[in-house]
Amino acid sequence: MKLLFIRHGDPDYTIDSLTEKGWKEAEFLSEKIAALDVRDFYVSPLGRAKDTASCTLKKTGRTATECKWLREFDVKIKRPDMNGEKIIPWDWLPQDWTKIENFYSFDRWWDNDILREGKMKEEYDWVTQNFDKVLEEHGYVREGHYYRAEKANEDTLVFFCHFGVSCVLISYLLSISPLVMLQNFCAAPSSVSTIVTEERRKGIASFRMSSFGDISHLYAHQEPPAFAARFCETYDNKEQRHD
Repeated sequence: MKLLFIRHGDPDYTIDSLTEKGWKEAEFLSEKIAALDVRDFYVSPLGRAKDTASCTLKKTGRTATECKWLREFDVKIKRPDMNGEKIIPWDWLPQDWTKIENFYSFDRWWDNDILREGKMKEEYDWVTQNFDKVLEEHGYVREGHYYRAEKANEDTLVFFCHFGVSCVLISYLLSISPLVMLQNFCAAPSSVSTIVTEERRKGIASFRMSSFGDISHLYAHQEPPAFAARFCETYDNKEQRHD
């Protein structure tokens, strides 16, 4: 089975939709996805994800199942350097979050006062449990760190969603800490991340990432990727965001 996690196009957060650039990205993306044999589409309830999906769904004459748990990962934490102000958990300064060894552990990343106060584990469990229900419907049942292939298949499932929740779901499939993915990975708007099953022994399947943040559909149209989700490459670059 193949899972495609698609981040929405360049966002206009003020109206929960897309910028003019974002709509172009969504159209270029639709050419790529419409050419695939997709079993089912799933979409976040938020406007920017639904608008991104709309171009593909219109082109293919398909509909998508709207899933509340695919919304952007709904957690706010008190970042140590922000005097109590709450912020998303993937914009921490590296000199702060890297000091917490638990953040590198799949089994202990949530064992931290800041994350406990933000109820991040509860949100993580809610998202991943609902995700597992979808996988089970398609024949794969979680068994520790792998999946039992009860009805092995080569279906393709597409999830139109967001950066944060994609990192959470991918980290869950790969059994790595979501903090590592949230802090160290970057997926540009409209990018596609692909996870595939490997069933080397009958009935035992694991998921493996074949690509992360693919934007080849933009390069094919000479469209530069949006800078959203990134921070300045050098501190002296005042045109790129620092926080």
